[in-house]
Amino acid sequence: MYSLPLLSLAIWVPIGFGVLVLATGSDRNAHMARVLALIGAVLGLLVTLPLYMGFSPALGGFQYVQKLEWIETLNVNYHLGIDGISLLLILLNSFTTVIVVVAGWEIIQKRVAQYMASFLILSGLMNGVFCALDALLFYVFFESTLIPMFIIIGIWGGARRVYASMKFFLYTLLGSLLSLVALIYLYFASNGSFSLLDFYDTPLTLTAQVLIFFAFFMAFAVKVPMWPVHTWLPDAHVEAPTGGSVVLAAIMLKLGGYGFLRLSLPIVPDASHALAGFMIFLSLVAVVYIGLVALVQTDMKKLIAYSSISHMGFVTLGLFIFNAQGMEGAVIQMISHGFISGALFLCVGVLYDRMHTRAIGDYGGVVNTMPVFAAFFMLFAMANAGLPGTSGFVGEFTVILGAMQSNFWFAFLAATTLIFGAAYTLWMYKRVIFGAVANRHVAELKDINLREFMVLGVLAVAVLVMGVWPDPVAEVMHTAVGDILAHVSNSKLPE
Repeated sequence: MYSLPLLSLAIWVPIGFGVLVLATGSDRNAHMARVLALIGAVLGLLVTLPLYMGFSPALGGFQYVQKLEWIETLNVNYHLGIDGISLLLILLNSFTTVIVVVAGWEIIQKRVAQYMASFLILSGLMNGVFCALDALLFYVFFESTLIPMFIIIGIWGGARRVYASMKFFLYTLLGSLLSLVALIYLYFASNGSFSLLDFYDTPLTLTAQVLIFFAFFMAFAVKVPMWPVHTWLPDAHVEAPTGGSVVLAAIMLKLGGYGFLRLSLPIVPDASHALAGFMIFLSLVAVVYIGLVALVQTDMKKLIAYSSISHMGFVTLGLFIFNAQGMEGAVIQMISHGFISGALFLCVGVLYDRMHTRAIGDYGGVVNTMPVFAAFFMLFAMANAGLPGTSGFVGEFTVILGAMQSNFWFAFLAATTLIFGAAYTLWMYKRVIFGAVANRHVAELKDINLREFMVLGVLAVAVLVMGVWPDPVAEVMHTAVGDILAHVSNSKLPE
């Protein structure tokens, strides 16, 4: 397995096919663009599967390591490697890319090649974020992901797409600039190295750690997004095309959680401990307050967007309570949220493609005309509410258990999401799906076709299998979580 540069393939296969798809040109070659995009997405997934099969969960450190000189004068290297956490996110990303390409197969009719290429290139760049062990390489991949998503929202989005894409770009770009300053400081503090592994062993004063923590916080909190820097997300989701919303919720939000895991916690452990209360407070505000905000939404996409912010609060809560259950629960929640939120946005997309409205009040009685769709939507709604037996329960329950070890009230407030989540999700589902047929437009709806059935069916299997058998996910990351916690428990203050 190690003889092949699997991590480089995971990055450059989708990017290469994205460039190839772009070369098909105009919409006269739309079918060729779709076929090439599907081949690229499937190959991108296939080259990541050997990573899982050859991965040794018991080994500490990073596996499949590649290191090549990139900018010799600055000691910048093309340095890649993964642990169990990055492996899971790479698999989720590659899987989601296939789903998005298939989901947009018939829906996108204009600039098809550019649309498909944007998702393939974005997929490769995000895999680069999850693989990078050089800080500058990480930063380049991290910032580059903004460009394809900016284009996706700005070109194929809704009526306010330009406003939403600019807000998304400016929030996330400005948030990241301070992190670049922090990386440059660490470069000099570690005697001229951009290696993350060298950063992990660099002693820093508490003042320096706190300043670096807040620099990273600005980059990663916006990406999660944490309250109160979350306001770009509902606008981006509402205006983005369905595929854009799926990737944004399923993968791009995870870049923030991953950044906290890979950079903030191990590089500035003392500051992370000192500011844990601050992070837990913001996380619990997201869980409780944003859950209440979701209750009053009348737009399905906006409701699911606020739901994402609330559920991602579990991720940051789990990371900063500093125990194994909390951190493992946070990673499981990231994977689970990728499946569930992606599925919910696809369900809204199915309705929008037929009715061209996302307003909850425009629906009612959909089950009478789309019973198969209603069954899928019910499963994903229940998973979003944390129903036992679905993946949504596993991550949230594990984080709550970890929070209980830290503080009863943390666990109590976090558990309110099971109430609020059920309230806003089932309220939406009831008004859209149940009751008598509300109007002639609903009466004319046709149930999902084979393509839509396959997409939703695969996600339904993922949600259920992970809900009843989470071990294949949990076992892979045990050692990685243990390594991070062991490193964070050791002070890096200069002696």
